[in-house]
Amino acid sequence: MLRLAAQTLRHRTGGFLATFVALAAGVAVLMTCALLVESGWRHQGDPHRYGAAVAVVADRGLTVDGPTVLGETERTTVLLPERGSVPGKVAGDLADVPGVDRAVGDRRLVVTTTAAPGLPTTGHGWSSTALAPYRLVSGRPPRSDGEIAVDARLAGPTRLGPGATTEVVTGGVSRTYEVSGVVGTGGTASGRAALFFTDAHAAALDPHPGRYDAVGVLTAPDADRDAVLAEVRRIADAAGATAYTGDDRGIAAEPESAAARSLALGAGAAFAGYAAAIVGFVVAGTVGLSVRHRRRDLALLRAVAATPGQVRSMLLAEVGLLGLLAGVVGVPAGLLATRQVRDALVSRGFLPDDFTVRGGVLSAAAVVVTVAVVALLSAWIAALRVSRIRPTEALGEAAVEPATGGRARLVCGLACVAGALSLTVLTGATDGQTALGAAMGMLYLFVLGVALLAPWINQGAARLLGPVLRTVWGDSGYLAAANLRANARGAVAVLTALVLSVGLGGTVWFLQDNLERQTVAQSREGVLAQYALTSGTGLPASAAAEARRVPGVAAATGVRRTSVVVPDRLEPQTVPAQGIDPLGADRTLDLRVRSGSLDALREGTVAVSTVRADAAGWRLGDKARLWLGDGTPVTLRVVALYERGWGFGDVTLHRRTLDGHTVTGLDDRVLIRTAPDFGAEGALAELARRYPGGQVTDTARLTGELAEDVAVSGWLNKMLVTVLVGYAVLAAANTLVMAALARTRELSLLRLVGVTRGQAKRMVHAEQAGLLGVALLIGAAIAAVTLTTIVRAVTGATVPHVPATGWTALLGGTTALALLATVVPVTHILRTAPVEGMGVRE
Repeated sequence: MLRLAAQTLRHRTGGFLATFVALAAGVAVLMTCALLVESGWRHQGDPHRYGAAVAVVADRGLTVDGPTVLGETERTTVLLPERGSVPGKVAGDLADVPGVDRAVGDRRLVVTTTAAPGLPTTGHGWSSTALAPYRLVSGRPPRSDGEIAVDARLAGPTRLGPGATTEVVTGGVSRTYEVSGVVGTGGTASGRAALFFTDAHAAALDPHPGRYDAVGVLTAPDADRDAVLAEVRRIADAAGATAYTGDDRGIAAEPESAAARSLALGAGAAFAGYAAAIVGFVVAGTVGLSVRHRRRDLALLRAVAATPGQVRSMLLAEVGLLGLLAGVVGVPAGLLATRQVRDALVSRGFLPDDFTVRGGVLSAAAVVVTVAVVALLSAWIAALRVSRIRPTEALGEAAVEPATGGRARLVCGLACVAGALSLTVLTGATDGQTALGAAMGMLYLFVLGVALLAPWINQGAARLLGPVLRTVWGDSGYLAAANLRANARGAVAVLTALVLSVGLGGTVWFLQDNLERQTVAQSREGVLAQYALTSGTGLPASAAAEARRVPGVAAATGVRRTSVVVPDRLEPQTVPAQGIDPLGADRTLDLRVRSGSLDALREGTVAVSTVRADAAGWRLGDKARLWLGDGTPVTLRVVALYERGWGFGDVTLHRRTLDGHTVTGLDDRVLIRTAPDFGAEGALAELARRYPGGQVTDTARLTGELAEDVAVSGWLNKMLVTVLVGYAVLAAANTLVMAALARTRELSLLRLVGVTRGQAKRMVHAEQAGLLGVALLIGAAIAAVTLTTIVRAVTGATVPHVPATGWTALLGGTTALALLATVVPVTHILRTAPVEGMGVRE
């Protein structure tokens, strides 16, 4: 049968082209997802910063106990949005471990040099040079607070050498330092540049007094490494930290690598899940339709004594060979697409520059096998009816296919619709990623239900649309209605692909539009200040007080942006937060407080958005347990609930609550409101000049910058949905072309019995209008239900915003492509002489 299958593919290339396109495109899409996941799994960052250390003790993640299932407590680890730190005593404990030569505490300071302001640079104490290890290339180590040593990455492009001076901005203050020496590692320079203060000066500049960013362990030459590592892990666990070894030291040095890894794994896996479902729908529909279109050939094989097993073996062999060919084309296409996606993610700041596309063998094998299994299963299911019938019934069965499916199909379809409706309740009762996941499950259950119920949907629609089609298209409309009723089962793949295109596109794309619109609108309406004092290097806490002393300033509020980890019903979530000085905040910010007051915001208290409070079960006056960005657990009393969480973050804290718990310890901006008719611009400009890189801008500009940031973050979701919808639309067009070309004999027979070419065209147009109308109506209804449910759950808005240009483009584009995919092949068919068309193979 394998040889017969190969011959069939060779001599019926056109008949298998649609199936091959669906399979190859599916492999390419899934290969991109799988390779992104594999690359993220292999990405460990650059361990160069701690190359000499056998282990690094640091706090980069937070493990939270979740719900207990079957007697076992589920634990979830989330990355700390602000780098965690370890107590200074950990270095002493590690130094006392037998076999440890030195335990070096490393301080990581956010710095900017005026010599190279665009070069990412970090500051450290001189003793941490032993961890790389760094070696002096020229000069000497720093000996006073006014001296620094720089590494080759900083010295090279700036020509900084011993004796040169440069300004360094850290902690919101600019200081002038003399370069005492240049250090290097003797290898290829990579990662961030580094400069080194004296240990005492680095400790004075560190916003985390008494703590280290990490502690590196150096062992003696004759040490028992395994015993040392065991004791290091014990000490790390006792301190609530982690001991990183091997390549994982790169995560300790640059937690951004862990964030990039998490993003690649999360986005790739989520995208792969959605893509796999779509590929499953598409491949199953395309392969099944291809088999049904060949039922006459298969019936003839049964009539000449081919057994059911032989027929099924031939079909499976054909699809298996097509799957292998699709892998040959799809895998390289996926590799190329992944590299382009990686470049796009890096250019937009989602991934670091050192993130590379790695692997491919495991991804290719998994993807090809997955697509082949789906295709083989679809072919086997589609071949069951043709292969099981008796040879004497074969030709009759080939002529007329049952219009609807069996009872099992009907029950499963109704169950899927019922399950989708039940998920609307779950979506409304949750928020964030949980609500999004429930909504996507609801979407796919709706689509699966439509796919299973499609024969009955098509028949019912044909009966309802019959009078309309006859009124608009006359006799051609009558034939179209009859064809829709008779071919209700054959149009299942077309209906499913169209519904999937409209439902998925209308849900995910417009959801992102709603999130962006809600964020920007809340920010614009909630900022009452006219001006904002900003600096690219951050502002000290004293900046707000200085602004209040400027003549004409009515109120000034320092705002420190961060993220916190909050408990949720299923797993903890990282949410945006802000720390503010509540003095005069009611005149610079309007968070639309529903209950309580921001005037009561003190250390030990918190204000929470209503959406987050509902999700966590917090009420006014409750004790809210959460974790600050560096993993510090806090229990705060809820003193206010506000509505504008999308514009200002779900959690608002007193600024002093964040002291020592953010990377920089600085404010991001100071919102300033001036008295009416009082010109304070000149005085504010003078204030801005006191801070490195300081400037005063109109708050309307902040809203514009926020809109750009939100659009960038939404780009990833829109890119993913564009690929998915594009594949679904391609599949719909592919299926329509295949269905149209399979009607050569049918249209030729109609013309032989007197139907004119124009009548045949009008009949096809009427059929497409009916089928498209039903598909667009169902797809739009599914998108409306899903979008409304999730927008209400995530943003609190009752009615989602759907731009007219958006739904016009979605519905109009789908309609135009569907009509084009039908009109072009049908026009080609009608140019063939009817007698010649009757002899064409199916």
